[in-house]
Amino acid sequence: MENRPEGRIAALIVAGGTGTRAGGDMPKQYRRIGGVAVIARAFDALAAHPAIHGVHIVVGAGQEQLLDAALGERRPATITPGGATRRASVRAGLEAIAVVPPTHVLIHDAARPFLPGAVIDRLIAALDATPGAVPTLPVVDTLVRVDSAALGDTVSRDGLARVQTPQAFRFEAILAAHRDWSGTAEPTDDAQVARQAGLAVTAVPGDAMLDKLTHEADLVAADARLARSMTSRTGMGFDVHAFAEGDHVMLCGLRIPHAQALAGHSDADVGLHAITDALLGTIADGDIGSHFPPSDPRWRGADSATFLRHAADLVAAQGGTIDHIDLTIICEAPKVGPHRDAMRGRVADILGVPIGRVSIKATTTERLGFTGRGEGMAAQAVVNVRAPVA
Repeated sequence: MENRPEGRIAALIVAGGTGTRAGGDMPKQYRRIGGVAVIARAFDALAAHPAIHGVHIVVGAGQEQLLDAALGERRPATITPGGATRRASVRAGLEAIAVVPPTHVLIHDAARPFLPGAVIDRLIAALDATPGAVPTLPVVDTLVRVDSAALGDTVSRDGLARVQTPQAFRFEAILAAHRDWSGTAEPTDDAQVARQAGLAVTAVPGDAMLDKLTHEADLVAADARLARSMTSRTGMGFDVHAFAEGDHVMLCGLRIPHAQALAGHSDADVGLHAITDALLGTIADGDIGSHFPPSDPRWRGADSATFLRHAADLVAAQGGTIDHIDLTIICEAPKVGPHRDAMRGRVADILGVPIGRVSIKATTTERLGFTGRGEGMAAQAVVNVRAPVA
């Protein structure tokens, strides 16, 4: 990349907020748009840029499990607990980065998932001549003062701009500015902290794609925009296990009492294995055996939920959304009906999808074939996924 400053560049994602204005049952940074968590999209944009050496995250109190689920197999350079304010959270993140200090840092809001690489290029290039740079957009709407819903005087737009993130700084300079902060009101961004410390901050052109997701309507609009670039994919999975000595079977993540067990290298959960293969089929990424070879002793007796989560993470990493799972279990016994809703709930929990997207049925082969003779059990799964056009 041209005009890249010498040294190491780190990125810090600030994800400590509660996101209450967006509604829902979790902070907006962990909500999914196009099948991928908002924060994961921001992470991917920063991690993919060739000038950035590591992506660090500040997480809110009690949000560690949400972050882990949102990131899947992504691995931040550091994860730091946030503070009571945004400024305290940024300070905590910078202090964590300072253990192995970079030369420059980009500080980014987790709720801005669509980050064009060209904006990162402009910010980094600006740091050659200034200790700080922020992306901005011009204000195009008419501005007025409002008093009790009554319109007041028009405010001139001259010299006004909308400030976005990421905001880029020379690392030692912004760390010192945060350490020395003495303002009476909490700053709303890091450029304010930098300016109070006497640092010059340059504006570079931002991008409308960087607008912050604040309200539920923003998330809905973002999801709809992504949906226009998605295609539907269908995967099929089939699995068979023979009966062996035992007193239970593992089926869809549940321990079901039975006069026999299912034989297999893992826990032989025929239902989860079929769904796992179906998910892998939607992204054309082999089968369960290619990811978890039976010859590998690590998987002896393994919980098949591990396999299913792995497949779901791979689908999510490619931007996929699981729309529906339809599983058919084929056996004479045990009876599936009494456990069907619990199985649906367990599969939904493993995959992080609403239970309404999981269908589980059972059938027999009218005592024909190996299942009809009670020699084993089979399962067939069909999964529908929406994913970006390849």
